[in-house]
Amino acid sequence: MTEKKIKNQLYEIIFESDTRAGKTFDLILIFSILLSVLTVLLDSVEHYNNLYGKIIFLFEWFFTIIFTI
Repeated sequence: MTEKKIKNQLYEIIFESDTRAGKTFDLILIFSILLSVLTVLLDSVEHYNNLYGKIIFLFEWFFTIIFTI
């Protein structure tokens, strides 16, 4: 595949919501955002932070890296 073809495919997936790949990308993005918000909410509750603090920390970094990419 050429670089231009790859760029065109990525553009279509990310910015065209009327394609199957675009709809799938949108659903994954929305689901990721909701999980990220849930992670932040759980982190702010002391009880859950004490029980699952390390896992929550890993999830926060995972979402930060994914959204940065």
